[in-house]
Amino acid sequence: MHPHPKFRWEDRDEMREFVRLAGFGALFAGTPDGPRVAHMPVIWLDADTLGLHVARGNGITRHLDGATALFVVQGPDAYISPDWYREGPDEVPTWNYVTVELEGRMVRMDRDALLAQIDALGHEQEGRLAPKPEWTRAKTDPKRIDAMLNGIHGFRLEIIAWRGTRKLGQTKSDAARLSAADALDAQGRKAVAHWMRNAK
Repeated sequence: MHPHPKFRWEDRDEMREFVRLAGFGALFAGTPDGPRVAHMPVIWLDADTLGLHVARGNGITRHLDGATALFVVQGPDAYISPDWYREGPDEVPTWNYVTVELEGRMVRMDRDALLAQIDALGHEQEGRLAPKPEWTRAKTDPKRIDAMLNGIHGFRLEIIAWRGTRKLGQTKSDAARLSAADALDAQGRKAVAHWMRNAK
């Protein structure tokens, strides 16, 4: 997390929604083999618990149950040219970004909980594809579902620490920040520009 207090993001409801909309991130953990990371979709199980699953053969998997891990969701980011601020010659380049880090304890799920997590994840993502009819596992041969479940392990990440960063030019004047947002917009970096225009 960026140390500057103006960039600190502490609204858990907003961070929760950010993670929900992204639906994907990176899980980091220390292992006897060194630091490892796995990239995966996630689903909220409750207000402070993420559900996720990892391939059985992933090098991180056998070390997760009971471990402390860090899940990171990266939002939009972009290089910011000092010229875009239009505030004089003493500006320097920077990088603006949005990210959430969730630290917590990993708890392995049983098979029924894993299946419920897969169903919830599918329902969440399929709902975004409407009006397409929703895919459910009822459309797939149960043997194929069993084979999938045999190849993955499900976990709960019980969150003990939330850390969010929205580094969006809040230390600049409104005019400078909006000028940079306009420049990003012109380059097609609309997501970062949107966040900058709405920075608090």
